[in-house]
Amino acid sequence: MVPSFAHDMIWLIAALAIFAVITRPWGLPEAVWAVAGAAVLVLGSLVSWSTARAAALEGTDVYLFLAGMMLLAELARTEGLFDWVAALAVRWARGAPTRLFGLVYLVGIIVTALLSNDATAVVLTPAVYAAASKARTDPLPYLLVCAFIANAASFLLPISNPANLVVFASHLPPLPVWLINFMAPSIAAIAATFFVLRATQRRALGEAFESDVPLPPLTRGARLAALGILLTAAALLWASAAGLQLGLPTFTAGVITTALALVLDRRSPWHIVKGVSWGVIPLVAGLFVLVAGLGRTGLLDVLGGALQRLTLHSGHAAALAAGAATAAASNVMNNLPVALIAGSVGVGARVSSQLKDAMLVGVDLGPNLSVTGSLATILWLIALRREKVHIDGLTFLRLGVLVMPPALLVSLAVIVLQRAH
Repeated sequence: MVPSFAHDMIWLIAALAIFAVITRPWGLPEAVWAVAGAAVLVLGSLVSWSTARAAALEGTDVYLFLAGMMLLAELARTEGLFDWVAALAVRWARGAPTRLFGLVYLVGIIVTALLSNDATAVVLTPAVYAAASKARTDPLPYLLVCAFIANAASFLLPISNPANLVVFASHLPPLPVWLINFMAPSIAAIAATFFVLRATQRRALGEAFESDVPLPPLTRGARLAALGILLTAAALLWASAAGLQLGLPTFTAGVITTALALVLDRRSPWHIVKGVSWGVIPLVAGLFVLVAGLGRTGLLDVLGGALQRLTLHSGHAAALAAGAATAAASNVMNNLPVALIAGSVGVGARVSSQLKDAMLVGVDLGPNLSVTGSLATILWLIALRREKVHIDGLTFLRLGVLVMPPALLVSLAVIVLQRAH
């Protein structure tokens, strides 16, 4: 714990930094505010250099994962893979907005399950924007799918969200056990999110669009990018099964695929490197340091203690409360640190599997409420900005209030019912 004055200052600085990340004053990138907040904590001696460095280094695997995935996404974009996929999707939709909406949702489930929710934000979002542009229709309903399905489908498989590996740490259930525990709750969350989100976008999906668009040629670079994404999915499944971290395999796949495409086409890497949103990495590092600062105030201990008290009860009400608590906390401080807390609490022998499963659902699904709940949603906002599409935090919150609670409630209810039988 820290003295009262320092305690209040840390709270103020962290709150202002997080608020600035959401609102982006003067149009400055999110990373500027996260890093500025972290720098003020360090320069003001509210967080030591060693603590800040350790907090930033905790995200190394996340940085590697993001770098590899962003390289693959930028290669796919520049080589025209997204344009090809977009034209194919518009043709399959045959002018029906609801069909295109469902198609994007299905692809979002697959990408999230096999490549993680962060990949959905980085890889799928630009492809969906390209599809809407080709169809000359409002892109917003389809872009919203990318944000909400990224979290709704993020506990289909262990690799669907890096937070899953954090919650279960070294006690990750085997894949068959995972599917038994989470397949039904995940389907419930995906279905509830789909119906509520589609209902909110009903008016925007009312007009048919042009589906007779030309299918561009699939270049060698585009085929290589697609192969790299598929191999990355295979590498992530292998790493998850082997209990390895996901960052290095993803980074390696991204670098090798990009380098091979550049060598074959005899091009400079500059056009790929400059297109990657590298600011995401200092943004994540800044958030880690801000959370470390909040940890000095005792906030993390309070949350951990509350979850620990819930573990003393094995009833269904405790599971519902644990899921709701982790969902709410994820929107206050991002779901990665909440996953760390849930993982440390879950190591105790007194924690029932029902309670642990409920906490994971809260960590994964809760961030569909606000833009700061998960890294995937922040990445989605950055991907939108590259396409000159702007959605503010309050707009997302107004929609999240409608979409997230029903999905969370129904998935937690399924977990409770599974254990009741």
